[in-house]
Amino acid sequence: MSNIRTIANRSVLVTGANRGIGRALVDEALRRGATRVYAGTRRPLVYADERVTPLALEITDPEQIHAAVEDVESLDILINNAGLAVYDDLSDRAVLEQHLAVNLFGTWGVTRAFLPSLTRSGGAVVNVLSVASFAAVPVIPLSLSQSLRALLAGDGVSVHAVLTGPTDTEMSRDLHVPKASPQAVARAILDGVERGEEDIFPDPMSETIAEDWRSGAAKPLERQNAALVEPDLAGS
Repeated sequence: MSNIRTIANRSVLVTGANRGIGRALVDEALRRGATRVYAGTRRPLVYADERVTPLALEITDPEQIHAAVEDVESLDILINNAGLAVYDDLSDRAVLEQHLAVNLFGTWGVTRAFLPSLTRSGGAVVNVLSVASFAAVPVIPLSLSQSLRALLAGDGVSVHAVLTGPTDTEMSRDLHVPKASPQAVARAILDGVERGEEDIFPDPMSETIAEDWRSGAAKPLERQNAALVEPDLAGS
């Protein structure tokens, strides 16, 4: 269960904050009264609100991650929004490695770097994903969000998985289906965080599978697998 009951008076870091859902999350966090929003981007970001602190944060660059940790005084909510979607037929190994570098190892690296700060605040990690998810054994990170959820529970840090459907961003511009707006998705994400939802379905398409997901076999299996985590491993 999340310790985050409101975004107001919290400090928030959003990766991939320059456009799309990331930019909308910055706007929405400010609207909800966040005291400080750190906007992590690969390119310089100019934002008029003085509560926004731009961060040069390429999530595959360990030096930039370290510098960002030094610049962030305290943190309540880490939103891992930066991601990559390169459509391929699985014939090009380089594409798979690129996906892993950004979507898996990049998210993992940022989360591990900010974990001490999140543990001190009893904070939350929010991973913005897609509608695809599987029940994983926590110590075998086939699903990073589910593994982190089990492993960080003992530290008082909650982990939320955002299962987005088609959203009207540059990443899905060539996908000719009905799409939710980034602003609506951002509102639904932070609503879900404030409600303490482990899995957040922030748009009409993803909401159609929400009840089946929550009442299906995967969630009990996830909790069963989470019980396999030994206390000393969870605290490492």
